[in-house]
Amino acid sequence: MTYQNLLLEQSGNVITLTINRPKALNSLNPVTLQELEQAFTELNADGSVKVVILTGAGEKAFVAGGDISAMQPLDPMQARAVARQAQRLFSLIEYSPKIVIAAINGYALGGGCELAMSCDIRLAAETAKLGQPEINLGIIPGWAGTQRLPRLVGKGRAKEMMLTGDMVDAEKAEKIGLVNQTVPAQELMSVAMAMAQKIAGKPQVAVRLIKEAVDNGLEMPVDKAIDYEAELFGLCFASRDQKEGMTAFLEKRKAQWKDC
Repeated sequence: MTYQNLLLEQSGNVITLTINRPKALNSLNPVTLQELEQAFTELNADGSVKVVILTGAGEKAFVAGGDISAMQPLDPMQARAVARQAQRLFSLIEYSPKIVIAAINGYALGGGCELAMSCDIRLAAETAKLGQPEINLGIIPGWAGTQRLPRLVGKGRAKEMMLTGDMVDAEKAEKIGLVNQTVPAQELMSVAMAMAQKIAGKPQVAVRLIKEAVDNGLEMPVDKAIDYEAELFGLCFASRDQKEGMTAFLEKRKAQWKDC
């Protein structure tokens, strides 16, 4: 499918999805939100795709936020509808059967930070800056930022970032757990691709179950989450890849994964 504001490039089992509005710092207007939802709906159903790298066009921004010119005239009901649209999209990404890596190449602010937080792994260029500056516009983060940020960095740091509106650089973002790794800007996409290909080369039944165990288990009481983990662990033993992986280990050879 051809998109107005997205570019998709496939390399083996990895898709690089680029938000392509560099003149607007890749801000998320209604069309872009709709296109991202359509793209991830299609990618989630595509058996040839195992990992998605999400990034922004140009060198300045991953996503600088929501499109303020589109939001400024909204009334309360319209604003709520936009929030629900973005939340639906970000949940689609968070609970995607694919692994999604955010390659944060510049500003990731407001909706851009919220988008990055919905991804499984976040890699940031040394030049990147992240934040939730919505308070400076007289609003709160409304695209799940008030919920995902404290789950990543803790309640105190999340409140500080949201109440001050201050940005953090990539080094601090890594220190507080907002991003997984900081790399030189010129190496960002190669590092992201190497990680994506490494994950794509793992047995995909186990990859999916690890993602489900972490994402769903965090929303449960720990005793329920441990029970849930045991159920998923048991499911692994119904797969051909479990038999192949353990047999290959015992035979001291490289496993040949079938992803089933």
